[in-house]
Amino acid sequence: MNIVNFSVTNYRSITQAYKIPISEITVLIGKNNEGKSNMLKALKVSMEILRIHGSDRRSAYLNNLKRRRSGMSYDWSRDFPISIQNRKNNTQSIFRLEFELTEEEVNEFKKEIKSNLNGTLPIEIRIGKDLEPKIKVIKTGRGSKTLNSKSSKIAEYIARRIVFNYIPAVRTDKEAMDVVDDMLSKELSILEREEEYKDALKVIKNLQSPILAKLSNNIKESLIEFIPNIKEVNIEIQERQRRFALRQQFDVMIDDGNKTNLEYKGDGVKSLSALGLLKNITLEKGTASIVAIEEPESHLHPGAIHILKDTIYDLADSNQVIVSTHNPLFVNRNNIKGNIIIDSGKARASKNIKEIRELIGVKASDNLLNASYVLVVEGEEDVIALKALLPFLSEKLSRALKNHYLVIDKLGGASNLGYKLSLLKNALCTNHVLLDNDSAGKEAFDKAENEGMLRQKDATFVICNGMSNSEFEDCLNKEIYSESILNEYGVDINVTEFRGNSKWSDRIKKVFYSQGKNWNETIEAEVKHTVAESIKHNPENALCIHKRNSIDALVQTLERMIEKIK
Repeated sequence: MNIVNFSVTNYRSITQAYKIPISEITVLIGKNNEGKSNMLKALKVSMEILRIHGSDRRSAYLNNLKRRRSGMSYDWSRDFPISIQNRKNNTQSIFRLEFELTEEEVNEFKKEIKSNLNGTLPIEIRIGKDLEPKIKVIKTGRGSKTLNSKSSKIAEYIARRIVFNYIPAVRTDKEAMDVVDDMLSKELSILEREEEYKDALKVIKNLQSPILAKLSNNIKESLIEFIPNIKEVNIEIQERQRRFALRQQFDVMIDDGNKTNLEYKGDGVKSLSALGLLKNITLEKGTASIVAIEEPESHLHPGAIHILKDTIYDLADSNQVIVSTHNPLFVNRNNIKGNIIIDSGKARASKNIKEIRELIGVKASDNLLNASYVLVVEGEEDVIALKALLPFLSEKLSRALKNHYLVIDKLGGASNLGYKLSLLKNALCTNHVLLDNDSAGKEAFDKAENEGMLRQKDATFVICNGMSNSEFEDCLNKEIYSESILNEYGVDINVTEFRGNSKWSDRIKKVFYSQGKNWNETIEAEVKHTVAESIKHNPENALCIHKRNSIDALVQTLERMIEKIK
């Protein structure tokens, strides 16, 4: 079960947010004080109300709500927009959640609730001054009245199948530790369904009983002098309290050269620890998890933010993750509509990467203005060649290049890789890198990988069979450019000096020298440019059949990336 969209009306600064799509990872972005945090809090309020509505603790919950003034619980005087609190009608905050059920869950729902669903379950929650939530299923036609009469059962059904975790922007030591405590407690609570654990609790109860009886008797003897009619005093530990205590008393010790309780570590370490626990949370079969994280970048230095970003995106493999942020690093580049723009009390899915860049103040070059993906290559000649070659090899890539979803950008030398990647990440681009399989390409990759700027899956090396070092030109069929080189430079490459397993630039250098021609870096760049231009006129025959594997692999990788564009 997943949440597919969420609507909010009149909650704090949010006046209208209609059917905000919730995907694997949803990013709330906007300027300060526009309501990003309030959207997360509204979702938390909704999930808590459903959980309590489906339990047998509603009256206690309502009494508690009236007393509490902080945290996530709803308080009308605080949470209903102050500017319209004097109106006579429509004085409720409204939350709507639409859940999507699997076929198996639809069958379970029918068996458990005795009602049919078509795969979606839309729920509306209204809450006003009396703090009494009114919950109904928003269904039209036959059966809607019956479903609404079962709202408690339905709420309990949802609460059992969705684990909701909310991590606020960590501001104090107590809040930071509460997050970790809550995560560990939820994990340990799984034991409470094990028979062996239940038997152990009985042993503990039996061991505690004589001590509690003795203490009870001591208290009775002390009190009976003042209250002669007293008959019995019993000190009891409720079963729930005994279980709860056993999963609350613990320390998290971190040894980073100095063994220290997590409680005394910095806020950034606490944030990462909490997310690390969430990443490996144990879920029962058929249970989904939603993680809402407010400003994850708070209190972290830039290096830790990169680590945190990867952790959060890894979370999305098994959780629905919703993040509010000011940091461009967390923007969802794979699914543009997964970025929700919060502005002037309203919320909507983003239309394109350009408006996201404008909103958070990211300056991008004209070339990258509308790009979501960038293929990074080493030189200008690689740009020319691949712009001609990729559209021929893939219709998907042809459309992406034509519409500027994908652009090809050059490094101007492999040594510039780290710097280029940092610029592109700041411009909210997802990158893939094509590198020559030579010493310069390998060194550039190793350096970028060590700096956390590049991963193996985000790079393709030009590797040719039988060659220890190779570059892009080694993949090409020499027949498509041999005549151009002869015409431009008076050099015939159909000679023995051009054969062998050395990389292309070393072999072409030998050919030039063997025919009495000069050679330097400028000439090399000009010759490579001539080769690249030749591909424009004959892309269908450009690749050497025996050495094209790396380019074919690149095409498949880029197609997988482009397929993520929504």
